[in-house]
Amino acid sequence: MTFLQLARFTDFALLLLRLMVGIVFITSGYRHLNDPAGRSKDIEMSKSFTVFLGAAELAGGLGVISGVFAQLAAMGLILVMLGAIQKKIFSWHTGFWGKSGTNGWSYETMLIVMNLVIVTTGGGNLALTSLFK
Repeated sequence: MTFLQLARFTDFALLLLRLMVGIVFITSGYRHLNDPAGRSKDIEMSKSFTVFLGAAELAGGLGVISGVFAQLAAMGLILVMLGAIQKKIFSWHTGFWGKSGTNGWSYETMLIVMNLVIVTTGGGNLALTSLFK
């Protein structure tokens, strides 16, 4: 490692990563739950699946932020993003960047990688679970 002195900030960096991922999924889940009829039309899924998706995103976001079952929550959020990528590629025929450069599946891929870091690192030691050790 080139900057060994920065290694002491790893847990803080992982906390910031968890906060960013969690905020993205909590706000997305809230949008699904707040207007399931409208969101179901936008994503071309049933209203009941939209509610399930919103609850999964909200729960996963809370799990990632708090660090309680962060790895399991991150794995679930990876599955959600894989589903979104599948929809964009095979149903909507969207490219990696999309037509406008911002509506492709690059965003979902980035969130998969971010969640993969949480899965492989456990999300760091700055978590609610560290209070019970």
